[in-house]
Amino acid sequence: MKITDVRAMSKDQLKDEILKLKKEQFNLRFQKATGQIENTARVRQIRRDIARLKTVESQQAAAK
Repeated sequence: MKITDVRAMSKDQLKDEILKLKKEQFNLRFQKATGQIENTARVRQIRRDIARLKTVESQQAAAK
């Protein structure tokens, strides 16, 4: 996910995307615990995407 794409999102879209990524992160944690995870790098990528979205969300809130 690129920062230019994230900055173009509305507030509602950001919240929806964060929720979607948190669900995926939850599922990946279970896969990791049971040894079924195939792409271990995805955990890190999801975590960084969530942080990126939250950063833009807070910047938009501060700008108003």
